[in-house]
Amino acid sequence: MEEFVMKSLTTVIRVLFLILFLLLVWKGKMMLWLALFAVSLGLALFFGRVYCGYVCPMHTLMIPAEKIGRRLNLQTSVHPKWLDSGVYSWVALIASVAMMLFARKVLQINLPILLIWLVASILITLRYKQVVFHNLICPFGALQRVFGKFAISSHWVNETQCIGCRLCEKVCPSEAIVVGADDRKATIDRSLCLQCHNCQQVCPKDTISYTKVSASNSAKGLG
Repeated sequence: MEEFVMKSLTTVIRVLFLILFLLLVWKGKMMLWLALFAVSLGLALFFGRVYCGYVCPMHTLMIPAEKIGRRLNLQTSVHPKWLDSGVYSWVALIASVAMMLFARKVLQINLPILLIWLVASILITLRYKQVVFHNLICPFGALQRVFGKFAISSHWVNETQCIGCRLCEKVCPSEAIVVGADDRKATIDRSLCLQCHNCQQVCPKDTISYTKVSASNSAKGLG
């Protein structure tokens, strides 16, 4: 029952922020959303990447897009290897800012860059797993990773209770969780963690919790 309530509440929060995003796009107030994103970077230092897990409209729509892609047999587990360099999300960020400035200063128009990326995230996730866009392409995720790495609070695994079942690893949309080959213990990279609570919901031993990061558990895998 508690898990159902948590999932329902999470879905409601995501849908409400999605509606807010679409309203701002419709009203031509995208700068307000960018301001919200800027605030979220500061919050990421304290609470982790909660923007990515709950607020981001791309993540909200990528969840059903991935399911549709699998059902239509569009999904593949193999992504272009050239994305693995890790620079393309930064290239995407710089290109997005450059296009926005060019459109505003030269063309005298407001380029709907957020809407463009929303459509792109859906199309990409129809073909590839969410992790490809989250970790290798998303320009906003590039900034969130930097700030999220130093989060004061994040999800953490109590290694003494972890049984290495890999359930958390399977449900993580950003592959922030890795179960060690030798010790069979899960660790969470807080720079990649979207704070979505998926792992906490499936853990059979309740060994995953959202808590303040101490020096000791940080050394054990929280970045």
